[in-house]
Order: sequence, then C-alpha cells, then structure tokens
Amino acid sequence: MRRKELEQDTAFALEVADRCVYAVISMVTPNGEPYGVPVNIVREGKALYFHSALEGKKADALRQNPRVSVACVGYAHRPLHDFVTIYDSAILSGRVTELEDQKEKVHALRLLCERHTPEHMPAFGAELAKDLSHTAVWKIEIESVTGKSNRSVQKSE
Repeated sequence: MRRKELEQDTAFALEVADRCVYAVISMVTPNGEPYGVPVNIVREGKALYFHSALEGKKADALRQNPRVSVACVGYAHRPLHDFVTIYDSAILSGRVTELEDQKEKVHALRLLCERHTPEHMPAFGAELAKDLSHTAVWKIEIESVTGKSNRSVQKSE
C-alpha cells in the first residue's frame, strides 16, 4: 500500500467486510476481460459467501478462473466544503468454489439472509424451497486481507 498512514489491520478490514451493504467482486471472464459486479456477501471465519444465478457471465467467469478480489466500503462520507471522501475500505482476495453440498448451500444462504434481510427470515423456508434448485452459492477462501481508512488523517494541504 502506497499510503502507509492509511493502512489498517486485518481485524479492521474484516469488520469493514462484515458491515458493508454490498461488495464488488472482481474476476476475469473466460475471454480474458476484467469483470466486476456488486454482490451481497456474508463472512464466516475465513470464508466469504455470496449467491448468483446458475448460468451467466459471473458464473462462467468464476468457474473458469477461481482467483477473485472483493472490494468492500464500510463507510463513505463527502464533506460539504472539501475535495475529499472520508472512507473505510477493505480488499479481500482468494479462491472461489461453487458449493455443491446442499447442506452447506442452505447454511450459506441462511447466513446471507440473516445478515441482509433478517426481517424476512420467517419466509426463508418457503423461498428456499422455491429458489434453491436454480441458485448457485459460492464460497471464497480468504487468502489475503487489506484495510484502509482516512478518517483520522487530516488534510495537510
């Protein structure tokens, strides 16, 4: 990281990932093009989970090349009278695998729903019965984590 004064520790970065509203996963398509797409994530230990359709550009890219990077922004604010954005961010990288085990898929989907839509959990079983057969669930084994924040850095110029 070029600006070492902005660097944060792993615990900070994981906390950013845990509270971000969405993340952007970056991958490479089968034809070699970069591709980034917003996803809802949830973390459990050293794993990130997200879901997708069974087919499509994202699924094709993930199946072809398992190396991914996930960008998370946990806080962002633009002061009214300044040329800066105050932020907390994290980058998590690793290898993605498609979950095949139904029990693990259900567990990951439950975690995702508990995190992002806890008020709808009474309907989880019915939605699961309707959607599980045409939903891919992915697990990223986190291999590297970096965090960054400029909240405490004062503008020096």
